Amino acid sequence: MIKTRLFITLILMGCSNFLFAQAWGGGADQNDLSFGFSFSYVQSSFKIVKQPNWREPFFDAELGTNATTPLRSISSKNMPGFAVGFLTRYRLTEHLEARVTPSLVFSDRSVSYAFEDPSQNVTKSVQTTTVDFPLQLKLKSDRIGNMRAYLVGGLKYSGAIGSKKDEPNTAPTERLLRNIRGYSSYEAGIGFDIYFEFFKLSPEIKLTNSFGNMLVADNTPYANPISKLSLHTFMFSLFFE
Repeated sequence: MIKTRLFITLILMGCSNFLFAQAWGGGADQNDLSFGFSFSYVQSSFKIVKQPNWREPFFDAELGTNATTPLRSISSKNMPGFAVGFLTRYRLTEHLEARVTPSLVFSDRSVSYAFEDPSQNVTKSVQTTTVDFPLQLKLKSDRIGNMRAYLVGGLKYSGAIGSKKDEPNTAPTERLLRNIRGYSSYEAGIGFDIYFEFFKLSPEIKLTNSFGNMLVADNTPYANPISKLSLHTFMFSLFFE
């Protein structure tokens, strides 16, 4: 009799622990619609397609002479930044949901130019703040305990705010490298939903690549050698829901 009662007690304790674990996450997965916020580390660089004659020096028509020596290389290194955003999630099925994650992104980009005359070497930074509007689909695995994995992918529109402009009569070698103000991208990533007692935390890694050409083709020593600029972005995010 004692053994039977002990056995029933252990079963009830196990069931209660299981039910309690399934309730973790603040009920986010139990609702069709839920909200949250995010913090992200951002790392961006340009993919550069050069003109066939990209090495040629820039000719200053006003001075009637070359403003630069021939180019040796053009490159873009990763630049860090960060983003803050909001999350709106809508459950489509048990394993599929739609997400909208508008974010404010603070991230610089740069292109470095190396000339035959090393004194002319320069790195042109494109300092921008963008507002991102991603629309994504999230494909989730089965939940195992208080964790599940997922894949995410979708499209994003980005609009720049607060970008710098050249002053009137700026010398050619002092001009900025300009980007278009609005552009679209595709993105894909992987993450994990981790369920705590009152909320859900989702670490996520995502890669983004822009469509089309982001270069403003004005007549400068820094835009002329380039045929196309596209933006490549790595993002590590923490979503709280």
